[in-house]
Amino acid sequence: MRKNIVAGNWKMNKNLQEGIQLAKDVNAILANETPNCDVIICTPFIHLASVTPLVDASKIGVGAEDCADKESGAYTGEVSASMVASTGAKYVILGHSERRAYYHETSATLKDKVNLALANGLTPIFCVGEVLEERESNKQNEIVKSQLAEALFELSAEEFGKLVIAYEPVWAIGTGKTASSAQAQEMHAFIRSVIADKYGKDVANNTSILYGGSCKASNAKELFANPDVDGGLIGGASLKAEDFKGVIDGFKA
Repeated sequence: MRKNIVAGNWKMNKNLQEGIQLAKDVNAILANETPNCDVIICTPFIHLASVTPLVDASKIGVGAEDCADKESGAYTGEVSASMVASTGAKYVILGHSERRAYYHETSATLKDKVNLALANGLTPIFCVGEVLEERESNKQNEIVKSQLAEALFELSAEEFGKLVIAYEPVWAIGTGKTASSAQAQEMHAFIRSVIADKYGKDVANNTSILYGGSCKASNAKELFANPDVDGGLIGGASLKAEDFKGVIDGFKA
C-alpha cells in the first residue's frame, strides 16, 4: 500500500535560527492532530542536526535537499549520504531540476547518489520532469522515461521499492504556472506504467509519486484527488507553517 506524502523543500532559504523556528512552527501546528499523509521537511544541510530532534518523528520526517556522489574523501564543500544519515535525517531529495540545470548533474552522477543514499538507509525522493521546450515538442514522456531508466533501472525491485518519485513539470516551478490536474494525472499514470513495465505492477502500485510544480493550499486538494498523484513536493508553500499546513490539508476528506 503506497503512502500519501507531503514533503517540503526549503531550497536555499532560512538561516539556522529561522529554520529552527519554522520546524518548531510546523511541529506545533501538527501537534494536536494526526495528518492524513506522511509529512517531511527537507532542509539545507546546516539545519539537519538541529531540526531532527525538534520535531515529533511520529508525524514529521526530516530530509536533506541533496547529497554527494562520493562516499567520503577530499571533496571540499560536499556532504555525504552518511553525514546526512548521521543527523537522524531519513530522506534526501535527488535529481531536482535545479540541480540538473544549475549544477549539471547527469544520470550517471544521480545513479551514484541514489546508491549511496540507499546504502546509508536514506529514502531518496527522486525527481524527474521536462522543461517547457520539451513539453511543447510533446517529448515529455520520452524525457521522463529516460530520466528514470538511466539513473534507476539498474536497481533491484527491492531497492527501487524504497524510493519515492517526484514529477516536476519544470515549466511550472516558480513561474506561477501549474500543470492542470489532468496533466498531472496523465504524467503520474505514465510514470507508474513505466515502473510497471520494468518492475511489475506490484512495485508500481506501491510507489508513491509526488507532484512538484507550484502546488499550494488552493490547488492541493484537486491535485491530490487524482488516483496516481500521491502527494506533493512543495517549494514556496513550505516556507510558512500555515501555508504548508494548507497543503497537508489537501488530504482531508
